[in-house]
Amino acid sequence: MAMTMNGEVQLAASREAVWEKLNDPEVLKACIPGCEELEKTEDGGFRATAKMKVGPVSARFKGKVMLSDLDPPNGYKISGEGEGGVAGFAKGGATVKLAEQDGGTLLAYDVEAQIGGKLAQLGQRLINGAAKKLADEFFANFAKAVQG
Repeated sequence: MAMTMNGEVQLAASREAVWEKLNDPEVLKACIPGCEELEKTEDGGFRATAKMKVGPVSARFKGKVMLSDLDPPNGYKISGEGEGGVAGFAKGGATVKLAEQDGGTLLAYDVEAQIGGKLAQLGQRLINGAAKKLADEFFANFAKAVQG
C-alpha cells in the first residue's frame, strides 16, 4: 500500500539552527514518536529502532535511514526502510525544504511511503490517520526542540 503526505510548519528559528537540529541524532531521537534508538552510521546515515502502534497492530521496527541531496541549509532528502517482523515493513522517503519566512523558517515536507504485511491490511484511512498523527507529533516536538 502506498501513501503520500505533505505539509508545512513555521519555526521561530533561523534556517541554520533548524538545519543543525535536523541533522542531530539526539534531537531527532527525542522528537520521533516511539523512537528507542537512533545512532549515526559510518556512511552518514542512521540506524534506528522505534516502537509503533497503529490500530490493533503493535510492532518494533528496526531499520536504517539515509540522507541524500544534502543542500545546507536549504534541505535534504531522507529515505529509510524498517522491518517490523509479522507486523510488516515500511519504506519511504521525504523531501525537506527550508525557507526563510516571517523572521523564522518555513519547513516544508513531501513524504512518500509504502507499507506491507499486517499493517497494510488495516486499511488506507487508519494508516493515513496514524501517519498524520505521527507527523504532527514529530513536528510539534521538533518545534519545541528548535525553539529551546
